[in-house]
Amino acid sequence: MLALAILLTASLAPAQPLYEQLRIVAPAAPGGGWDQTARVMQQVLQRAGIAATPVVENIAGAAGTIGLARFIGAERGNGDALLVSGLIMLGGIVTHDAPVTLADVVPIARLTGEYEVLTVPTASPFSTLDDLMRAFAERPESISWGGGSAGGSDQILAGLIAAAVGVAPRRVNYIAFSGGGEALSAILGGQVSVGINGLAEFAPQIEAGTVRVLAISSAERLPGLDAPTLREQGVDIEFENWRSVVAPPGISAADRQRLERAIETMVRTSEWRDLLARYRWLDRYLAGDAFAQFAVSEEQRVRDILRALGTGADGAARSATEPYPLFVLAGLAIFGTAALITTLRARRRVQPPAARRAPWRSVALIGVGVASNLVLAEPAGFLLASALLFWFVARAFDERHPLRDAAFAVGISVSAYVLFTYALQLPLPAGVTAGWL
Repeated sequence: MLALAILLTASLAPAQPLYEQLRIVAPAAPGGGWDQTARVMQQVLQRAGIAATPVVENIAGAAGTIGLARFIGAERGNGDALLVSGLIMLGGIVTHDAPVTLADVVPIARLTGEYEVLTVPTASPFSTLDDLMRAFAERPESISWGGGSAGGSDQILAGLIAAAVGVAPRRVNYIAFSGGGEALSAILGGQVSVGINGLAEFAPQIEAGTVRVLAISSAERLPGLDAPTLREQGVDIEFENWRSVVAPPGISAADRQRLERAIETMVRTSEWRDLLARYRWLDRYLAGDAFAQFAVSEEQRVRDILRALGTGADGAARSATEPYPLFVLAGLAIFGTAALITTLRARRRVQPPAARRAPWRSVALIGVGVASNLVLAEPAGFLLASALLFWFVARAFDERHPLRDAAFAVGISVSAYVLFTYALQLPLPAGVTAGWL
């Protein structure tokens, strides 16, 4: 059998290089999964004599869609160029409503699959996934998830985890980074609560003991890795990222066949298999029409998932740390206060003088309401904090109808929450009210 395998590999290997130079575009910053894939390809293609001078070029931005657009424009008709793509790019296309898609390039082959891991620095207060999930369930926006590009596999997995534990996926505070190096720096520096990325990208830090793996997205534990799966810890999810290569549009049938032959020869080499094992990548080689059909079905699947997660071009990777708490809460407070003051002034005209409050007491009550709103907006949630604000304002002008004023305050608060959260898709802090609406 060994002799047969050697003979088969030798028969596939070209007598002379198929390419003097083959350019491989990694549409991301150095350090991430696409960059790793491109450089492993570069290494194998050269060692196996498939390409004399394989060259890797990095073009980062927008989940690979910037690199995709440049590849389509600059390499059209070029038969000696490849672009690394995959599931993350499909997510970026959907999220950013990109004008170009994988339908605009020539599919060559799917190459690898990879499981994702959730990691934290060793100094993190979260020792287990259960610790993280408890904090996440109590205050979802307070947990920041650091990973790759918006709409990619990392954010998809974060949203799936949220849904599995009963948290609305749109409340995931996801921080997107354009490359694995940037994401890793943020995770190690404690700038995010938890990191989520491919196993290979975290492998050196896992081996060095600088990060702790809380979970892996495989169905079963992997040999040689002390990491529990999501499923065994009560989060019923199995998830796998995949990567592929495509060619520019406008190439000839002969150029396509030559690229397909080069990739098929590469994946059959012992060097490629050794590097798959080293990076713990899964062999997911699929070529030709079968890969083209797979890419079409995957794009629809990604669209369905991102739609369910509430992720789109207008709101991917929103963070609870964005400016919305200031202008939304302030705007609603001003609007609600103005409405109450107008109503209560009209009511006050018919009040007897004895029932009217001293001006300083009214100002003090309004001040208490504003302060309570600012302090309680995050832990208690917008509903309770804003209702309390409106109630204090009502009490500042008329204390005779506390229950009626409370009902009015709650009505304004609920209406505003529904308007901004569901109609305008602008998330507000839910606090202890998570799951009520």
